[in-house]
Amino acid sequence: MGVLTKALVSVTTAVGIAAGGLATAGTAIAAPAPDQQQTASAEVAPLAVVNLGLNTAQAKDWQCWLRALGYNPGTIDGQLGTDSWKAAQRFFNSLNFNAGTVDGIVGPNTIQALQRYLNSRNLGYDLDVDGIAGTRTKNAFANYADRFSHLC
Repeated sequence: MGVLTKALVSVTTAVGIAAGGLATAGTAIAAPAPDQQQTASAEVAPLAVVNLGLNTAQAKDWQCWLRALGYNPGTIDGQLGTDSWKAAQRFFNSLNFNAGTVDGIVGPNTIQALQRYLNSRNLGYDLDVDGIAGTRTKNAFANYADRFSHLC
C-alpha cells in the first residue's frame, strides 16, 4: 500500500506542476497581445501628413493655390494633411479626374487623379496613371507646385 500511495502522490505532484506550468505559460503567451495590437493599429492608421515629395515651401504654395481656387486646405503650414488633401480631392473631382471619396486619405484614386491632372497641363510629364506616387510623380508634383510661389 505504501508503494501505491507514493506512486499516486508522485503522479499528482507531476500533474500539479504541469498544470501550474501551463497556467504560467498561458499567462506569458497572453501578455504580449496588447503590444501586438498597438503595433497592428499603428501600421493601419493613415499618415497625418503626406507631402508626396514636396518640401515645406512647395506644400505651402500648393495649399495657397488650392485656397486661391476656392478650395479650403485648412491651415497654410506646408504640411499636406487631411484638410489639404480633401481640398485637392474636391478640386480633382470637380475636373472629373475621379479622386473618389473626399476623405483626405492619399490612396490610389487620389494619386491617379493627381497624375491625370499633371498630365492634363501639357507640361510634358507624361506620367503613368497607376496610382503609385513614384519618383516621376513626386518630381512632377514638386515642379508643378513651384509655379505657385507668388500666391502665399
